[in-house]
Amino acid sequence: MKPLATILANAALTNKKIVLSEGTDPRVVQAAVAARQQNVAEIVLVGPKATVKAQLALAGAGKIEGIEIHDPATSPLRDEFALKYHSLRKHKGISLEDAICAARKPHIYAALLVKTGLADGTLGGAVATTGDIVRAAIQIIGPAPGAKLISSFFLMLFCESHHSRKGAHVFADSGLVVDPNAEEMAEIARASADSFKWLTGQEPRVAMLSFSTRGSAKHKGVSKVVAATNLVRASNPDMIIDGELQFDAAFVSDVAAAKAEGSPLNGAANVFIFPNLDSGNIAYKIAQRVGGAVAIGPILQGLAQPANDLSRGCNSEDILHMIAVTAAQCGSQT
Repeated sequence: MKPLATILANAALTNKKIVLSEGTDPRVVQAAVAARQQNVAEIVLVGPKATVKAQLALAGAGKIEGIEIHDPATSPLRDEFALKYHSLRKHKGISLEDAICAARKPHIYAALLVKTGLADGTLGGAVATTGDIVRAAIQIIGPAPGAKLISSFFLMLFCESHHSRKGAHVFADSGLVVDPNAEEMAEIARASADSFKWLTGQEPRVAMLSFSTRGSAKHKGVSKVVAATNLVRASNPDMIIDGELQFDAAFVSDVAAAKAEGSPLNGAANVFIFPNLDSGNIAYKIAQRVGGAVAIGPILQGLAQPANDLSRGCNSEDILHMIAVTAAQCGSQT
């Protein structure tokens, strides 16, 4: 599986420290051990020290070099982090007492480690909800300079023998922005193209998706996709992009020739921008569960420092892949 091997290798080159906020979960601990064994990243496991140590023992690991354990309840950083959280959120009416309680929550403590420069990226969501993980990232780490929107994507790997086109593809937004307007859809396209490039080293070829191809249907939803495409073309004239396109016209060269003659994508898109979260989320799950693609994500983009979400149905291998992606993101921002 060449794309995944490339991501793991790139992560190892970054030598970054990734915080796993759910350090008591067996899947997370197994992934942490694998990450150290493969030299993907240094790891911080967050949780009660005795419980985390017990999970490490069950995973067949004692003290492994490159894995730290942080217990927010007893950490020497807890007072500093409470004050930091209070300074970030007092404009929203958060009291110092509330901040003290909040800074002891594992996902908030993990985000504060990144915010204060004591770690490079964070990952959670095997147990916590997407809302909790994303809120902590937005409120504590914050958007990157110049970022207009925080969005997400899935890295879809088509590597099985039955896949007609093998390789890495990006599906966005499939995990966060529910109903983007034209400007937001354009921003998702720009960010996703950049993400695809730093993850794979390949040139992004962006398809702006719809149920219509080149005016085959008239609807306000179609008009939104057309407007978003034009916005990207105006701001990024060198980007290879086309829309509005149906998925088959973006993915299959013969269909592209029939439906979208002269398309710069020629049926070979590798970045697919969906018009809303309904379509993007359904598409990635069908590709994963029916099509046998490997789905890595949701990966957040637009943050000042990497913070990513996990599916609560993830396994240890999924978490290992996301550790690698998070570490690779850190490398892309240095």
